[in-house]
Amino acid sequence: MTDSKYFTTTKKGEIFELKSELNNDKKEKKKEAVKKVIASMTVGKDVSALFPDVVNCMQTDNLELKKLVYLYLMNYAKSQPDMAIMAVNTFVKDCEDSNPLIRALAVRTMGCIRVDKITEYLCEPLRKCLKDEDPYVRKTAAVCVAKLYDISATMVEDQGFLDQLKDLLSDSNPMVVANAVAALSEINEASQSGQPLVEMNSVTINKLLTALNECTEWGQVFILDSLANYSPKDEREAQSICERITPRLAHANAAVVLSAVKVLMKLLEMLSSDSDFCATLTKKLAPPLVTLLSSEPEVQYVALRNINLIVQKRPDILKHEMKVFFVKYNDPIYVKLEKLDIMIRLANQSNIAQVLSELKEYATEVDVDFVRKAVRAIGRCAIKVEPSAERCVSTLLDLIQTKVNYVVQEAIVVIKDIFRKYPNKYESIISTLCENLDTLDEPEARASMVWIIGEYAERIDNADELLDSFLEGFQDENAQVQLQLLTAVVKLFLKRPSDTQELVQHVLSLATQDSDNPDLRDRGFIYWRLLSTDPAAAKEVVLADKPLISEETDLLEPTLLDELICHISSLASVYHKPPTAFVEGRGAGVRKSLPNRSAGSGAGSNNDQTEPGAGSEAMVIPNQESLIGDLLSMDINTPAMPAAPTTTSNVDLLGGGLDILLGGPANDAAAPAAGGGASSLLGDIFGLTGNSLSVGVQIPKVTWLPAEKGKGLEIQGTFSRRNGEIFMDMTLTNKAMQPMTNFAIQLNKNSFGLSPSAPLQATPLPPNQSTEVSLALGTTGPIQRMEPLNNLQVAVKNNIDIFYFACLVHGNVLFAEDGQLDKRVFLNTWKEIPAANELQYSLSGVIGTTDGIASKMTTNNIFTIAKRNVEGQDMLYQSLKLTNNIWVLLELKLQPGNPDATLSLKSRSVEVANIIFAAYEAIIRSP
Repeated sequence: MTDSKYFTTTKKGEIFELKSELNNDKKEKKKEAVKKVIASMTVGKDVSALFPDVVNCMQTDNLELKKLVYLYLMNYAKSQPDMAIMAVNTFVKDCEDSNPLIRALAVRTMGCIRVDKITEYLCEPLRKCLKDEDPYVRKTAAVCVAKLYDISATMVEDQGFLDQLKDLLSDSNPMVVANAVAALSEINEASQSGQPLVEMNSVTINKLLTALNECTEWGQVFILDSLANYSPKDEREAQSICERITPRLAHANAAVVLSAVKVLMKLLEMLSSDSDFCATLTKKLAPPLVTLLSSEPEVQYVALRNINLIVQKRPDILKHEMKVFFVKYNDPIYVKLEKLDIMIRLANQSNIAQVLSELKEYATEVDVDFVRKAVRAIGRCAIKVEPSAERCVSTLLDLIQTKVNYVVQEAIVVIKDIFRKYPNKYESIISTLCENLDTLDEPEARASMVWIIGEYAERIDNADELLDSFLEGFQDENAQVQLQLLTAVVKLFLKRPSDTQELVQHVLSLATQDSDNPDLRDRGFIYWRLLSTDPAAAKEVVLADKPLISEETDLLEPTLLDELICHISSLASVYHKPPTAFVEGRGAGVRKSLPNRSAGSGAGSNNDQTEPGAGSEAMVIPNQESLIGDLLSMDINTPAMPAAPTTTSNVDLLGGGLDILLGGPANDAAAPAAGGGASSLLGDIFGLTGNSLSVGVQIPKVTWLPAEKGKGLEIQGTFSRRNGEIFMDMTLTNKAMQPMTNFAIQLNKNSFGLSPSAPLQATPLPPNQSTEVSLALGTTGPIQRMEPLNNLQVAVKNNIDIFYFACLVHGNVLFAEDGQLDKRVFLNTWKEIPAANELQYSLSGVIGTTDGIASKMTTNNIFTIAKRNVEGQDMLYQSLKLTNNIWVLLELKLQPGNPDATLSLKSRSVEVANIIFAAYEAIIRSP
């Protein structure tokens, strides 16, 4: 009979029966009883009461029984640390048992029991097991060192276990070597220093390569990952390592194959690209990658994500393997989309005909997402392979004739890119595109069509009518469509000024007066000022030749690609993001990079070391398509000189436009008289943080727990922020007839991780008395999304009962002191956050001057990045950071003398908007 019988009993009084059975003299009865205990533990019953009885069963020669008892110990030792000490003597004794299985079992179990008191006793047995004559015991002990390091790093270092672990790298048994490597890698990641624990040299590498052929597949993965961190001293050593690793490419396990590919991709950087060895190695890399694509879909997807990186770095590896990336009818959608991406990367003049016929077939599929990507892929082929452009355009026209809505829209988007790549070549098809104008309902397709009409307005007789039809619903259009409409109408006006004057006036009025989108307003004002002051200059700016778009627009940035190549076969290579983007701590900040081809880094050097400046603030790289990118190149500390012809780019088009945001001088009069920099040009606006003694807005206390619900206890409270800490300020009133004592408080999980930093300090409360208490709150507690986000559920306990209530945390106390963004970062972030993530809010009852309001905001950790005046309105650009690291960007529009104001908010997490709006209401109305 199987052990399933132990899971079927549910009778009462079971614990008492088990207790007597565990103390039975017969070994079989004992073993049966322990099995029942483990079964109960497995299904979630609490059998901790049997701890002493189970521990008594440890002293047995029966290996099966000992394993069961150890399993029980691992589960309950943490909740019963004092009782677990009873088992220490047996552990120590078992570590010297004649049976190696029992020795290994004992040291493994001691490593899994995460109790400090037991850890002290683990050191001596572990030291002996690391030198044990049996390799099974040594390999188990090696892993135990890593577990011990996780519990107490200082103890491992002080007791010399790291040196013993390093000695195991020279062990005669390959499995011991593999486990030692795994343990050292784990410790290395957990190490705070970030420095490698083992200095890799050619002798150590040779030992690892010897062990590689004989250990298990997971041991091979650990060894290969360690080899990936080593940089050979010269090309000859790199070649030797490649030769010894290449056989791993034929392994049945996908993890071993990808780890081997990672090492070889790294070593290829050190080999001469024109050598025969390099060419041979490149050929050997293709078959194992192709073989991975015959696995199950999940493995295929991981392989394809890694292949995507490899193809970007070295397209030659798979240039003859296009057919394996053709989509099968039964592939899941995520595999189809990845294959499509790689097909485009491998497309060239020799295989483009084959690729296009495949893509045309895919465009008739039923899966909408796949069809969209296939149509877009045809456009990418046209841009990448110039001789195929005509054929691609012809294919796209055929697809437009199908009149399938989403196909037409995707085709128009890619044709816009083809026009950019090949100007004045395919414009004859514009009339066909215009026929489908009424069917376009997606923002990107509408924006593309508007761009085409504006760019080729002189060739379209009714261009003004077409653009006018878009303007009818201008306010309802998406932001990108509005921006394109504005530019297209201005282009049309510059090409045909006589009959489009009313149209351009209308669109400029819509953009500057009726819109709350700052991007649209700014562009509208720039066009308006250009057209009114210098139409010739406007023509040069707006109708300038466009730079040709690149062949591959979605290639990863080279340094990021090199870093991801070093992380092949890990999660980073699937996400196509560096580990720092999704992992915190544990070595996440250590950046890896490929070695320079020019020279090796010296014997034993290690690429895991942090690069210079890797820990410093990242440089902001402006978007190439952004006008702000040009403004950022100005010297913002140097006042413009009117005599110099080069200062034309610094002219203030808007009487305080984007250059003011960057701290640049608006004109010569604004230049500082002496000792001034960019910051002094705007007076105190960028120095608002100087008043460190200011106190944030104080929200009056409200009743959180009325006396009738608190059995006489009334709690009134509010939240405040002092010295960078959140406080829960409460007035406790005893309206009962008996004294109240033993106060305690607990907060439920909440959206911001708020939890008490210390116990509630409340003195005993006699009847009809009140006391003031202030509870400091930390922000590192458990997190759970609440509705609304700032809802906080509280439990207060005293000698009478436990009382529950909920209150709302004031938004201003959640604003961190380090929420001031750099001006460049603010601009770049505002552009990057999509328009869909922008919300507007109307404020009323605004009193005080703009500077006074800005100052008030700063005392509440809302920092003013810049201030400017547009058409008599004051605009404050502000940033804040919530305690859970969510950034919020804001634009406050004020009219002097007008009590109404408009607040625009942009954030990647717009869920926080209501908290911010409520905080602004409270702060603006505060005295």
